[in-house]
This record gives sequence, structure tokens and C-alpha cells, in this order.
Amino acid sequence: MKPPVENSTAPGGAGHVSAYLIFIALLIAAWVLWSGMFKPLLLGLGALSCALAALIAIRMGYFDTSVFALRFNLRVIAFWGWLLKEIVKSSLEVARVVLSRNLQLSTRVIEIDASQLSPVDQVLLGNSITLTPGTLTLDAHEGKLLVHALTPEGAAALEAGEMMRRVAAIHED
Repeated sequence: MKPPVENSTAPGGAGHVSAYLIFIALLIAAWVLWSGMFKPLLLGLGALSCALAALIAIRMGYFDTSVFALRFNLRVIAFWGWLLKEIVKSSLEVARVVLSRNLQLSTRVIEIDASQLSPVDQVLLGNSITLTPGTLTLDAHEGKLLVHALTPEGAAALEAGEMMRRVAAIHED
């Protein structure tokens, strides 16, 4: 096994062990929820596959830098609540547009500069945009997100920067 990378962003000590344990717990929870099988043999094979995946992640150095650190705080829960509200609002707007008698779409492709966000936060922003009905992240390159919006209102909301502000606020110190 290779020695851990020494840098200021690497988690150390108990934080390192807790990151391993959280990662394994998330793998097991995902496996149990997605498989829906509770027979002893299948649970044992699932535990074995989760342990193998965790071992591979450790050998790959997955926990040696903070880029992949599991950063979970109360702001994440608040963001999820806000995002859920936005998904519902956008779903209703898309349904209204699609079900209207005269379907007049005015799609736009916009570019959002997210270079001030960390790579993980850029991915979170792109995925949040894609989760919101009526918008789709087409490309992410060098801190810029190319986004397709079904309506001008959806594009304007993204250009206003509220979603980016909320993503950036998750990990503020």
C-alpha cells in the first residue's frame, strides 16, 4: 500500500477513519436500498462487494485529498430543500408550457461562469441545473457550464445566479 500523500488538504487521523466508515456505510446503504434483497447469501455478497469497493478506493488514494471529501453539513440539507422547491416550481412551469394550446418554445443556450467554485461544487451546480426541469447542462469545461434552457425565464433565473450562490454557500467557512 502506498504511503499517504502529505498535503494541507488531506484529512488525517480520526477524520480519515471516519471518512472510510462513512464511505462504507453509504455503499452498504445504497446496495441494500437498490437491491431490495434480504437473503443471507445476497447480503453477504453485497457486504463483500462493498468491502472490495472500499479497498479499491483506498488503494487508489481516494481519501488522500479533500477533493473527494464527504462534506456534509446543515447547509447541504437547506440546499436540498431549496432545490426540491425549485424542481417542483420548474416542473409546473414546464407542464404549463408543454400543455399550452399554442406551443411556442423560446429555447436558449447560455454559458455560466462557475470558475470561482471548486471542481466538486461545479459538478454539484451542473447536476442541480440538470435536475431542474426545463434546464440541462450540456457541457462543463474550464469552469464554464453550457446550459440549455427551455424558456427565457429559466435562462434568466440561472443568469441571475441564485443557484450558484446557494451552491457556493454550502462550503463557506
